[in-house]
Amino acid sequence: MSEPPPDHSVSDAPYYRADLARIHHEGFGFHADAVAPGILKLLEPIGAREGLVLELGCGSGLLTKYLVEAGHRVLATDASPAMVALAHEFVPRTDIEVLRLPDSPLPDADAIVSVGHPLSYLADQEQLERAFGAMARALRRQGLLAFDICDFAWGEARRDDPPKVWFGDDWVLITRTSVPDRATFRREMTTFVRTGDMWRRDDEMHDNVLVDTAAIPVVFARSGIDARVSPSFGDETLPVGLVAVIGHRSDPE
Repeated sequence: MSEPPPDHSVSDAPYYRADLARIHHEGFGFHADAVAPGILKLLEPIGAREGLVLELGCGSGLLTKYLVEAGHRVLATDASPAMVALAHEFVPRTDIEVLRLPDSPLPDADAIVSVGHPLSYLADQEQLERAFGAMARALRRQGLLAFDICDFAWGEARRDDPPKVWFGDDWVLITRTSVPDRATFRREMTTFVRTGDMWRRDDEMHDNVLVDTAAIPVVFARSGIDARVSPSFGDETLPVGLVAVIGHRSDPE
């Protein structure tokens, strides 16, 4: 098992620096809770053969914990060093690494899972298709692919949303959203975290690339993966515009 990583500087992280990563961990675990039963059911054949589950965009380990507790052999990854540091604390004695698609090499895996639409955080359609290609190449025979991603409907459903405020005992998050164009959903986020008698402020802006998810199975079919777009992984209800993609590789020997 890997040891916790050294104290990375997160100044070059594209998103989810330390304060926002912590707020996400403490206040937004409901999505992992909702999708975990369906994901675990899909992974049962992988667990039966003790296959490796590669998790992309693990965040602070909210789904990772479910995977590990179910007995899966897991390699969890995220692009944010701050998230990876939190995941090491939340799911100790688990292999967790910094990995940034589409350029970081992926290890061969029996299953690749990704929830909370981390693939939507890639810069554009070209990067997304490169990431799909890397995932397809890494998926072993009889492997499972399960991820969620934002459709064009995600932006349309939220086009006129007013700013939203979330808060905990010692933090506040203010989010303003916009849809600059059909293929982009933008979040401008301001965090306030209490440090002693003072409040520390940080600002982040995240762009999510929106896609025609109906075309995704065609992309994966080129690499020998039979994929389908689904409204959920199991019995959960996903937010409007967030769809599940579930695929299997069944290449002949």
